Amino acid sequence: MSSLVRKIVAGVIVIALGVVGGPWVYINLIKDDAPDALTLEASSTTVAVATDITEAPSTRDVEGEWVATSESVVGYRVKEILFGQSTEGVGRTNAVTGSLVIADSTVTSANFSVDMGTLTSDSDRRDRQVSGRILDVASFPTATFELTEPIVLTPAALDGAELSVTSAGTLTLRGVTKQVSIPLVAKLVDGKVSVNGSLEIVFAEWSIPDPSISAIVVEDRGLLEFLIVFSR
Repeated sequence: MSSLVRKIVAGVIVIALGVVGGPWVYINLIKDDAPDALTLEASSTTVAVATDITEAPSTRDVEGEWVATSESVVGYRVKEILFGQSTEGVGRTNAVTGSLVIADSTVTSANFSVDMGTLTSDSDRRDRQVSGRILDVASFPTATFELTEPIVLTPAALDGAELSVTSAGTLTLRGVTKQVSIPLVAKLVDGKVSVNGSLEIVFAEWSIPDPSISAIVVEDRGLLEFLIVFSR
């Protein structure tokens, strides 16, 4: 084999290794792991539990309006294939506003709004795609959710236990509004109401174009994740 041929073959091998090995090295050795799913934090104080069977938890301290705080987080999670290597794309924001109202041991209303233009991930390139052609935040700057059915709080929930419930409401995303049911977990934690949940979003059902580009293949659906923290 001539010297020129050997160089050409070696060059092809180097390029092939770069195409296959480069993404593996980036994903497994360089890229940070995707953040864990959002979950409720454990309370740092002990919740008193009624010991007398006739003693019922008081609603006095939870009645009224609660407002979303800067501790709130909303984001997305999608599965990606980069040159055959599996990874996840996760973008999040704290730019969340909203409130909920509690009356007679019931959440009578709740809503939140998200500034979609503030979503950020570990990739500027991904962020430009998300805010541009994927979510078109110039035309649809916010996503909103509004509760349409009241949620009854159990005595245990009023006493600090986690409450698992499916909420019904209207979600507006990229200009599309749909009735949705979202399983969530809520808890009164250290004087704050934390609400955690996620919803699968099939992109085509929300007029979201295929996020895939060139060698990055994205599944046809992702998760909308949230942890909304409300305080008085």
